[in-house]
Amino acid sequence: MSREPRRPSVAIWKFASCDGCQLTLLDCEDELLRVAELIDIAYFLEGSSATSDGPFDLSIVEGSISTAEDIERIQTVREKSAAVVTIGACATAGGIQALRNFGDVEELMRIVYATPDFLSVLDTVTPITDHIDVDFELRGCPIDKRQLLEVIGSYLAGRRPQIATDSVCIECKMAGQPCVLVAEGTPCLGPVTHGGCGALCPRFGRGCYGCFGPMDSARPEVLAPLLTTMGMPEDEQYRVFHTFNAWSEPFRDQPRPVPVTLSERSTS
Repeated sequence: MSREPRRPSVAIWKFASCDGCQLTLLDCEDELLRVAELIDIAYFLEGSSATSDGPFDLSIVEGSISTAEDIERIQTVREKSAAVVTIGACATAGGIQALRNFGDVEELMRIVYATPDFLSVLDTVTPITDHIDVDFELRGCPIDKRQLLEVIGSYLAGRRPQIATDSVCIECKMAGQPCVLVAEGTPCLGPVTHGGCGALCPRFGRGCYGCFGPMDSARPEVLAPLLTTMGMPEDEQYRVFHTFNAWSEPFRDQPRPVPVTLSERSTS
């Protein structure tokens, strides 16, 4: 009597994050049942209380590293996994929580928490690649479900995921969308942002917010003067580059504007 072939075991892990990228898998709806037939979801606390100690053929990791315990846990995940894929801005670029890297952590804890002595955090929030070798990174805040299915399918097939590294501008052109930056004078981060969203915001007449982080060879310092001519103040430029992917180079290298005093404003 022949046995059915062993299904690849997949584990999905959460670190410092909002769970949104994990939920993208559950949001696959029609595709989810087919995926579940092909893989053994061995660890996924967002979807099941059943757990396994591994080893795992593929680990999908959401979230950034913010505590010493996180470092130990992600190293254990790496040891137990044949392949590790990070998903989302938190795992690939530190996420929103990495904004505290630009401030004083002790002061932030004192302001926010009544008893900060109970907290134990690292000085900086970092992406997963700062601590282990990663086989593939999937960008987005949140990720795109079509790309997630491509990643899972590629590892089932034993090949590298076919994820484009073009900018959002390419997606605009492919959709026949007029450039909001050139045609309408709307500030847009599309020229320096990694594609993957299908140019969602420009298709609705809004500029790109940079949800998928910097594209390969992004040069925000070249885009910044154009944003200035369109009326976007330097402090707002700093803010839009320091959101979902604040700790991802080169976004994090955008200079903080020098504050202008009231007296300087009155004489300008």
